[in-house]
Amino acid sequence: MRDTAEALWSPIVRSVRRCSRTGCVDPAVATLTYAYADSTAVVGPLATYSEPHSYDLCEEHALRLTVPRGWEVVRHDGAFALPEPSVDDLTALAEAVREAGRVDRPVEQPDPGAGSGRRGHLRVLPDPIND
Repeated sequence: MRDTAEALWSPIVRSVRRCSRTGCVDPAVATLTYAYADSTAVVGPLATYSEPHSYDLCEEHALRLTVPRGWEVVRHDGAFALPEPSVDDLTALAEAVREAGRVDRPVEQPDPGAGSGRRGHLRVLPDPIND
């Protein structure tokens, strides 16, 4: 019998990060990060999490990256490979789906008296049709 993680894994469910280059739909295998103070672009293995100041690249774009004159590129020496799904990823996904589907899940109601002292720009307006 197959392992539980193997049985739960499906290519349909798997979320694959894509290359950040415009128009590229290939899966990301590397992460590009700029060190502006050193005028350096660092291309390494795909980071565990997508960071706001880094870019995911497919193998072709990771290997062909060029930088402006005066900058340096530091590349990972090993081969780039697609990340394998881990048991942690599958467990987190299963728990999130289970939690979202619970019918007895308490719904938090906002406390009208606990305002931050600042009014937001969005407000709930009464529906004149149902009043």
